[in-house]
Amino acid sequence: MRIGKQDKPYTAICTSTAENITVRGYDLVDEVMGNVDFTSYFWLLVCGQMPNENQRFFANVVLTAIAEHGLVPSVVAARMTLAAAPESFQGAVAAGLNGCGSVVLGSAEVAGRFLHDVVSKKNEGMSMDDAARACLEELKAAGKRVPGFGHPLHSSGDPRANRILALAQEKQTEGDYIGALKAIHRLLPDVMGRALPINVNGAIPASILDVGFPLEALKGISLLARTASLVGHLQEESETPIGFILSGKAAEHIEYTGPEPKTNV
Repeated sequence: MRIGKQDKPYTAICTSTAENITVRGYDLVDEVMGNVDFTSYFWLLVCGQMPNENQRFFANVVLTAIAEHGLVPSVVAARMTLAAAPESFQGAVAAGLNGCGSVVLGSAEVAGRFLHDVVSKKNEGMSMDDAARACLEELKAAGKRVPGFGHPLHSSGDPRANRILALAQEKQTEGDYIGALKAIHRLLPDVMGRALPINVNGAIPASILDVGFPLEALKGISLLARTASLVGHLQEESETPIGFILSGKAAEHIEYTGPEPKTNV
């Protein structure tokens, strides 16, 4: 049984012969190894060409911004998995990445798609403010949160987001996506009834999309960045384990509310 189209059997990423390995048109050994930093190589793999200076700069900025944020759910899941299965380092990394969704870690992708909706309406002839207002009103009607805004800890402003946006202004890379982000920020009190700070998951897609990173690969930024952090946490877990402490604290602080067992009288 054939599933899906079968008329484009090719890849443009990598090929090899007995003599060499070619990646996106570059000789891996002679042109890439020792000459290209990993961030640039990541951009090449995803986008098909080497990044320019601003693209490499902002890829580095957003990867470092989102990599580490303490004992967040992905880290807790990974450390508890390694505690239970110390032979499965890769399984523990996978456990940490499997929860990359619309609430935690994958929310930059959700925010990016929301910003793209605003920019698309603007490109169809609306003003940026009108486009932002229309998209906000759609969210409000659906009872949904505004992705990329608000933070339970950094309620007065996410310092990571502020730094990213300041760098975009400094590097003069602000485009339609940051424009959409700022328009949403301005209109939030009027449309949604209260102001919310821009968080890092709003600033990341706005800044990286403005320099040309593909929308479809946005989640890859969070996945790659958090993988680096997970490896660090798992190395620490192997030396100073806290996985079972985390598990024990969870059991200690969660109250059982199910039925009591029946007893024979």
